[in-house]
Amino acid sequence: QVQLVESGGGLVQAGGSLRLSCAASGRTFSSYAMGWFRQAPGKEREFVAAISRNGGSTYYADSVKGRFTISRDNAKNTVYLQMNSLKSEDTAVYYCAAQSGFPHYRDYAWYDHWGQGTQVTVSS
Repeated sequence: QVQLVESGGGLVQAGGSLRLSCAASGRTFSSYAMGWFRQAPGKEREFVAAISRNGGSTYYADSVKGRFTISRDNAKNTVYLQMNSLKSEDTAVYYCAAQSGFPHYRDYAWYDHWGQGTQVTVSS
């Protein structure tokens, strides 16, 4: 079992940056593929980025590619999402999630554990 706690959300102007963190409990963090998803009001939860267990592979939604960077530090049981050049359409609640087993990075249904979410608001 792993518990996830996100932090780092807030209000930022368009063009600005934020870094989200997701701290995981437990000793098996490195056995989980990790992902970030987001959900805006009235919209479905959507994939943002994911990273493999050892951090060697990363995956991004087209809408954030080149602006967002996912990374992880297995020694600190933490995954990060660096968000640059933020746009108003990035406004959403951001969730981190952990997935065991064979990874299906882009599909939220395959993730076993979720954080409570952190609000990101980008003002234009």
